[in-house]
Amino acid sequence: MTRARLTRAAGLAAILAALGAPAPAPAQDATQRFFEERLLQDRKTSSAIKTLLRTNSGFVDKAVVFRDITGDKRDDAVVRVHSGGAAGVVAVYVFSTANRKGGKLRVVFRSQSLMRASTRVLKGVVSYRTSRYEPGDELCCPARITQSTLGWVASERRFRVRDRVTFAPPPEAQAPAAPDGTTG
Repeated sequence: MTRARLTRAAGLAAILAALGAPAPAPAQDATQRFFEERLLQDRKTSSAIKTLLRTNSGFVDKAVVFRDITGDKRDDAVVRVHSGGAAGVVAVYVFSTANRKGGKLRVVFRSQSLMRASTRVLKGVVSYRTSRYEPGDELCCPARITQSTLGWVASERRFRVRDRVTFAPPPEAQAPAAPDGTTG
């Protein structure tokens, strides 16, 4: 693991700790347990995410999406890891067997240092959004949001970010102004 990745993982762990004690993880169903086991076994799952899962501070989100997003006529899985606390969804993974003919299920995309992320699968295209905070931002109201759209690269047998856009959230998503005109 590179120094930059270690630094990001440590930073994510610090942010999660700073947001307070997470709520206990809800009881998991078989699908959640299945993907949690795969993430814990995967050597490329970050140490911060593995710690969340091992300590039951975080959990695989119940809303696993099954759709064919690799074009091989077999369902793939979009799996999110939830922090169990205010950080919300902190990681997104795509699992697929499209890596080889008759291949094993494996992670073909991972983004592991997100904050209050959301995912969307529309017409076979996966996109996700994550909050980007600046000092002084309230938890409800990040200064910026980044949306990433994934594209399947068959020759590499994995997803790559095809498009990434960072923007200010719409005004209705911003903190309400105080009577003196300031926010928050």
